Amino acid sequence: MEQVMHETAMEPARGRAAASGWRRRMGRLDAILAEAGRALQVLDGTVPHERANPAGPAAADDPALTDAESRHAAGLMRVNHVGEICAQALYRGQALLCRDEGIRRVLLRAAEEEVDHLAWCRQRLDELRSRPSLLNPLWYAGSFGLGLAASRAGIPYNLGFMAETERQVEEHLDGHLAALPDPDQRSRRIVTQMRDDEIGHRTTAEDHGAVPLPAPVRGAMRLMSKIMTTTAYRI
Repeated sequence: MEQVMHETAMEPARGRAAASGWRRRMGRLDAILAEAGRALQVLDGTVPHERANPAGPAAADDPALTDAESRHAAGLMRVNHVGEICAQALYRGQALLCRDEGIRRVLLRAAEEEVDHLAWCRQRLDELRSRPSLLNPLWYAGSFGLGLAASRAGIPYNLGFMAETERQVEEHLDGHLAALPDPDQRSRRIVTQMRDDEIGHRTTAEDHGAVPLPAPVRGAMRLMSKIMTTTAYRI
């Protein structure tokens, strides 16, 4: 009789534990479904953005580009668009498993600003009568997975990954400012604003406790960036 009474008394606790476990599983499933929906919006260009394009509206007196200049500018802006696809996926992947709510907000805010960059690059590609990279789904998936992996290294290295990413992007955008055709002031204004925002993301990560990444990790990041930029310029 005592055993029966004990088991009966335990039933409510078991029920609460089961309900709590069910809520956790549903919460994780909801988060995964939300990220899948976000990925589709990013890839098809429908994700909403906040800020106006720094290039402003196109005007009839904008300097004309030759066919070669247009192709080159489009290749560079396609690379920049891929970079924003990767940044969006990277930061959302890091945020998904981040247990510190403050740092999670830092990552998601950076991702929101990268959405602006994504829209600006897409608009400029349309103006240049070009297209985004055909490999964008691959870039997104790989970067999201990298973000998930980075998030497991702990908050200081998680932020260090963000800071190093932005540092390398700054260098990359400085190179594009030098490489863009001289008449293409519209692309130049977009890239300049992007670079300034990336500097802000880097300093934010450093202010929140980012630590430098090991040299082999930094080298691997540069190698992967080189492969991505070379491929995205053409495909």
